[in-house]
Amino acid sequence: EATLLRHPRFCSVQVMDELEEGTGPKWVRTTVELDEHIIVPNLDPTAMLIEPDRTLEDYLSSLSTLPMDHSRPLWEFHVLDFPTSEAAAALAFRAHHSLGDGTSLLSLLVASAGSSKVLPTTAPRRVSTIKALSPRSPSSADKGAMVVFTVWIMSLLLIVWHTIVDIACFVATAASMLRDPPALFKGADGVEFRPKCFLNRKLSLDDIKYVKSVMCCTVNDVLLGVISAALSRYYFRKTGETGKRNIKTLASMMKSGEDNDVKWGNQLGYMLLPFHIEKHDDPLKYVEKAMRVAHRKKSSMESVFTNWSASMIQKIFGSKATASLCYALFKNTTILFSNMVGPTEQVALYGHPILYIAPSIYGQPHALTIHYQSYMNIVKLVLAIDEAQLPNVDGLLEDFIESLKLIREAASGKPRVVEERSREEHRHGET
Repeated sequence: EATLLRHPRFCSVQVMDELEEGTGPKWVRTTVELDEHIIVPNLDPTAMLIEPDRTLEDYLSSLSTLPMDHSRPLWEFHVLDFPTSEAAAALAFRAHHSLGDGTSLLSLLVASAGSSKVLPTTAPRRVSTIKALSPRSPSSADKGAMVVFTVWIMSLLLIVWHTIVDIACFVATAASMLRDPPALFKGADGVEFRPKCFLNRKLSLDDIKYVKSVMCCTVNDVLLGVISAALSRYYFRKTGETGKRNIKTLASMMKSGEDNDVKWGNQLGYMLLPFHIEKHDDPLKYVEKAMRVAHRKKSSMESVFTNWSASMIQKIFGSKATASLCYALFKNTTILFSNMVGPTEQVALYGHPILYIAPSIYGQPHALTIHYQSYMNIVKLVLAIDEAQLPNVDGLLEDFIESLKLIREAASGKPRVVEERSREEHRHGET
C-alpha cells in the first residue's frame, strides 16, 4: 500500500463520460480491495510436486485467455507458492497495457523493491579522454572546419532520407498496402484470441558481451543476430525449404526521459526491422547482418516519428482510431520484439530476493513475441508463442540457446578486436 497504491492508475478505473460524446475513457479514482487483486490459485498438489515448471507454464498460459475485470483497477498479483527449477516461489504480475509500458512498470518494481539504484533505461554517456592538440595554421583550421561541416551536412541529409523512406514503409504497412506474406511465423486470423504459451530461459550476458567485443558491435546487434539464427534453424527444420525468406519484425522501442528518469505511461516508438531467414555456414554472419540492419536504423528517426504520430492521432481522432492503426500494424508484420534493461544488482521485494524478471504480453495478432530482459549478469529470453501455430515450442526455445552457443564458439576462433575499447566500455557499463 505504501508504494503501488500511491500511483493514481493503480487505484483508478476507466469510465466513459456520457455527457461528452467522442471522448475517450477517463481515469476515475476508486476504492481498492486488495483481496480482489492478490490471487492464490488452487492448483493440483501432485502436479506442483512432479512437474512444477510445467504447472507454472500452464497456469500462466491460462491467464492469457481470461479477460480482466474493468470494474476494478486493471492489475493482479498471482502468488504461486511452490518451488520450481529456478526459484522457491513465483509471483506473476498481470497488468493492462493502459497502466503503462514495460519501462514504467519495471521502474515501479524497482521502486517497490526499495532499490537505490537508478534504473538504467538509457545507455550511460561515454567518458572520453581529451588530448591536447598541437596548434594548426589558420588555413589548415579552415579546411578542417569545412570538412567537418561537409560531413555534418551529409550525415544530416542521410538521416533525413532514411527517415523519409522508413516513414513511407511504416505508413504503407499500417495502411495495409505493404504486408508480410503468409509464412510459418505469421500470425493466423484470430491468433490474438488463442492462448499463449510463455517460455523463458537464461542467457549468459558474459557470452553476449564476448561476442560484442569480438565483432565490435553492441549487445542489441548480438541479440538480433541470435533471433535471426534461431528463427532460421526452426524454419528450415519445420519446412524443409532451402531458399531465403524475408520477414518484418516490429521492434518496440521504450522511450525514457532525460538523465535516466522514467516518464510514466506508454512512451512507445516502433520501428520495422527486416529479418532474413537463411542458412549460413558461419554463425557470425547472422550478427554481421544484424549489425548492418541496426546501423541503418540508427541513421533514422523512425521510432521518434511513430511515437509522435501515435500521440497526435490519439489527440485528434481518439483512442479507437489509434487502436485500429496499431492493430493493422501488428497484423501486417510477423513478429514483435522488445529489449529492456533491468537492474544491474539484485533487488528484493519486501524481503524476498528477486532471482529473475520475465516480462511478456498477449492479445496482439502475433504468433510469436520475443522479449529480452537483462537483470544482474543474465539476459532473460522470454517467448510468447501460439502453440497451435508453432508446435514444439521447447524446440524453438532450444534453437535460441543453441544459436547463441554456436555464435559464441565461432567468436572464440576470432581475435578480439579493439580489446582496449572493450575494456573501457565495460568499465563504464556500456551495452
